[in-house]
Amino acid sequence: MVIAFHKPYGVLCQFTPDWPQQRTLADFGFPKKVYPLGRLDMDSEGLLLLSDEPGLNYKLLNPRHAHPRTYFVQVEGIPKPEAMQILSEGSIIIRGHRCLPCEASILCQRPEIPPREPPVRFRKEVPDTWIRITLTEGKNRQVRRMTAAIGHPTLRLIRIGIGNFSDPSLVTGKWREIDSDERNRAAGESQI
Repeated sequence: MVIAFHKPYGVLCQFTPDWPQQRTLADFGFPKKVYPLGRLDMDSEGLLLLSDEPGLNYKLLNPRHAHPRTYFVQVEGIPKPEAMQILSEGSIIIRGHRCLPCEASILCQRPEIPPREPPVRFRKEVPDTWIRITLTEGKNRQVRRMTAAIGHPTLRLIRIGIGNFSDPSLVTGKWREIDSDERNRAAGESQI
């Protein structure tokens, strides 16, 4: 079984809290024995896959499989073309690791997404920009560190796709079991 879930902001990607009153995956009524395939930090939102199938985690997350994950990222300021080039070309070094090249582009318009609760801070004198980033690696808080490295801190981060699978109809905090075709698109294979 593979489940697609739209993780809300402020939810920890595990079933047991690190401290009292912390929201976790246990708050959403998942079937027993499923676990998250990968992670999104508490400050991030969007598509998270869960499964009860051993080995699927390896197929989706091992860097040698170059499995893409796509994000909408709201950043502070307006990145110049040179900054977007640095983001894309794989020249950013984070904690001694050179990031792999990625796809990064500025979105022409704000994506159609619901507002976040709590809202992202608004600063009248500082504009913001939405960019789309597709990575094939997933270091801890990598997207946030990459945008900070080019001088544009992340304000909001939403994962919208895993492999060739996305589900824009998923509502924040809701989940559904995905069918075999969707599962294969998520894994980027004809069969897994």
